[in-house]
Amino acid sequence: MFMEERHQEIEATIKTTGKITIAEITKKYGVSDESARRDLRILEQKGVCKRTHGGAILLKQVSVRPPADRNFEKMPVFNNYNEIAKRAAEYIKENDIVYITSGSLGYLMISFLPKGIHYTVVVNSVDLGKELRSFENVETYVVGGKMRQSGSIVDSLATEFVSKMHFDICFVTGSGLTADFGLSNGSDKTASFQRAVIRNSRKSYLLIPSEKIGVDSFIKVCDVDSFNAVITDWECVEKQLSALEEKGVEIIVVEEPK
Repeated sequence: MFMEERHQEIEATIKTTGKITIAEITKKYGVSDESARRDLRILEQKGVCKRTHGGAILLKQVSVRPPADRNFEKMPVFNNYNEIAKRAAEYIKENDIVYITSGSLGYLMISFLPKGIHYTVVVNSVDLGKELRSFENVETYVVGGKMRQSGSIVDSLATEFVSKMHFDICFVTGSGLTADFGLSNGSDKTASFQRAVIRNSRKSYLLIPSEKIGVDSFIKVCDVDSFNAVITDWECVEKQLSALEEKGVEIIVVEEPK
């Protein structure tokens, strides 16, 4: 196979799955790690992808919006998302008032929530609220407002709702994070809602997978130092982590499961 043909196939894979790893390229095409990295460097220069520590991800448009109809039960569960959600749940303590994001990481957190202590959880997702019905040790509040087709609630009524609350700890997600621009999202309503949650939280944790670090989305939510800590995964580039740490935020990197 000619190099150009390999590049076409790699590009097609990235556009279909949203990512590819060095290991996948070397295994499928029988090339060295160095050749695989050169392939991805060329495709990055063409604007196809953004390289990460262990591969590359699809270069997305600035205004990234979640799927209109989000089906949590059928979504693929990636190891890095699972480990980030698991680590986040460990920070919940007895009698805490907790806000949990309506995104996929929030849904994954549900299965890791502590069962032996009492605490209160506030969610802006009917799907997460439904899952929390089975937790006898958890008092659940579902934010009111206009529900999106995805099941989340982030309109002005929802923002007013959480503006009247205080949280011991909040877990927030986003579409992109850079040291210079901070946390960003694809919707002004989502950004406004998140600002209200972060402003009223004693401790704020950002849950963000490595592929979203180094990416700027449409609307700025807040500076990175608005968070007590950023929880990400093992694929994050060291240079990007250093730039975030220079802003004074703690970086927690979860380990790849063996």
